[in-house]
Amino acid sequence: MRRQFVVIGLGRFGTSVAKILSDLGHDVLAMDKNEHAVHAIMNDVTQAVQADGREEETLRALGVRNFDVAVVAMGDDLEANILITLMLKEMGIPTVVTKAQSSQHGKVLEKIGADQIIYPEQDMGIRLAHNLIRSNVMDFIELSPDYSIFEIAAPNRFLKKTIGELNLRAAYGINVMAIKKKGEHIVIAPGAEDVIDEKDVLVIVGSKNALSKLPG
Repeated sequence: MRRQFVVIGLGRFGTSVAKILSDLGHDVLAMDKNEHAVHAIMNDVTQAVQADGREEETLRALGVRNFDVAVVAMGDDLEANILITLMLKEMGIPTVVTKAQSSQHGKVLEKIGADQIIYPEQDMGIRLAHNLIRSNVMDFIELSPDYSIFEIAAPNRFLKKTIGELNLRAAYGINVMAIKKKGEHIVIAPGAEDVIDEKDVLVIVGSKNALSKLPG
């Protein structure tokens, strides 16, 4: 379903988010005070405007309140970040996603109603740490302090065996949610009879301790 996004703040993080959303086929309004940043992205999104997101009248004039999702992508200017998040929530935008610099900053954003809080530097640090420890970890999403969803390249020990033969829940305390096959084919909720082949990517859910038990 095609959705409408507004991305406020076109640093590296905001620019990346805006371009990817546009590439995925959604309508994207990109906004920043910096003229150069706006010109750099104007051919990659639906609309790019040079404007100050702290000005409520400007946001209303651009029709921001009619968008499905707003992304507040600047994090360095804490005052602007918090003010814009608050105004967007007061306008009634269904989902406001805001970049935070620290846990304290995140707590303030949570208090004023941000629907999702992103910690880009922290998330990248965690990804790097996992990749340094286990080279086959491709991505992960933290569900809670104890449990995460991981994407891993299928270990050699798993190849040509079925999910049932491996008995992964009993052996490692994990569940396989999906198998990404070559050619972008995805097996959702694989059964006991599904075979793991070379170059498969497993999407698993389990504790962080369970991950350390998996063969490399």
